[in-house]
Amino acid sequence: MMYFLYNLRGSFPVLNVFQYITFRAVAAAVTSFLLCLIFGNWVIRKLISLKIGQPIRTKEEVHKLAELHGGKRGTPTMGGVLLLGAVIISTLLWARPQNDSVWLALFSTAYLGALGFIDDYLKVTKKKSDGISGRIKLVAQFGLAAIVTAFFLLNPAIEVQARALYVPFYKEPLIHNLGWATFFFFALVVVGSSNAVNLTDGLDGLATGCTVTVALTYAVLAYIAGNVKISTYLQIPYYPFTGELAVICAALVGAGLGFLWFNCHPAKVFMGDTGSLAIGGVLGVVAICCKQELLLLVVGGVFVMEALSVILQVMSFKVTGKRIFAMSPIHHHFELKGWKENTVIVRFWILSIMFAFLGLATLKLR
Repeated sequence: MMYFLYNLRGSFPVLNVFQYITFRAVAAAVTSFLLCLIFGNWVIRKLISLKIGQPIRTKEEVHKLAELHGGKRGTPTMGGVLLLGAVIISTLLWARPQNDSVWLALFSTAYLGALGFIDDYLKVTKKKSDGISGRIKLVAQFGLAAIVTAFFLLNPAIEVQARALYVPFYKEPLIHNLGWATFFFFALVVVGSSNAVNLTDGLDGLATGCTVTVALTYAVLAYIAGNVKISTYLQIPYYPFTGELAVICAALVGAGLGFLWFNCHPAKVFMGDTGSLAIGGVLGVVAICCKQELLLLVVGGVFVMEALSVILQVMSFKVTGKRIFAMSPIHHHFELKGWKENTVIVRFWILSIMFAFLGLATLKLR
């Protein structure tokens, strides 16, 4: 649609606006938001008719948490198809199709969305909280990391820059050539971010709201990295192909807000692994494209908290036999400590906003 309208600029000069990334990013956000609002109720009704309800773990598995979340049983899941569909359609409408990084991000979204869809489908059909085995899921995620690595290292124009490791607050790369470790670093980013968002998706709207702030921040970072004047002024790596990623990030912002319309407490639909695995993965891919991988630890601070709480809980129990938290991920810990679900959600959203501000502040502190 962008090119059809842009080609009419000779007759209608106002259509020159379609050449600007900022305009198309806003258009993508509005489009994905409206798509979610327009088709949201239809998708929810369809999921209900197909009996795709969220399985809730038994009381033996989670004790008191089962009482708190028992009312969610049967709420339609796999709503990620709505969110991801809106993102993909909006990106195809508003991003430049010649840009390879856009296709890499879209492929990553579809790839992990399909993996999450299969996982959700198995959970629903078996009426259990167990879907694809963790080992198979990791193998599939590492497979995507291998594709992402090949995309960069087989492209002579960007291969040298891709091997560099940048850290917040520093102008020059900390390591100029990661060498063979590039794959493992990219895998850590993609797999880690994908699973971190998946772990965060445990309360109504929690992961969705945090996704909006992180995606908005990376829309700004992608635009800056793709603009030679701004990137030079801020002394951050310049990559001409990353500017278009602001469009897909903006589409994710709009879709997140549109999905939150139905996903806020009490949720009418859950995104499921279909949405959470894909969201985390595409954010990781965008971070790699912008060479702001480690900054994702700051901007996505809530996701990091959730993942770390699980890692620390498992390690503590294996080493000492004791648990650090009442339950992990950490949002459940606060629930079991007496916080209302809405309180946990809104406070974590606030933290996500503050982490985003902190991440943006690093752009000038170099």
